[in-house]
Amino acid sequence: MPLPEDLDQDKLAEVALALLGLTAHRFHTQTRVWKGMDWDLLAVLHERGWIEDPVGKAKSVALTEEGERLSAEFIERHFNRSTKA
Repeated sequence: MPLPEDLDQDKLAEVALALLGLTAHRFHTQTRVWKGMDWDLLAVLHERGWIEDPVGKAKSVALTEEGERLSAEFIERHFNRSTKA
């Protein structure tokens, strides 16, 4: 199903990468994440250079170095509770 055009794709991509980052695990020299998301959304992340090509039989996909760094940043940005009163 194509992604709805009325959604903010920048925000959607950030939150998707953050959620994928929560499933991150090291496998040899790569950080891999479970790719249980919409294929069109995974394509957006691949186009941004945040994940390797998701097409294939594997149930996980490798984060790029930038994707690994940004996933941690996006988790903090979108999901950390503010400590400010």
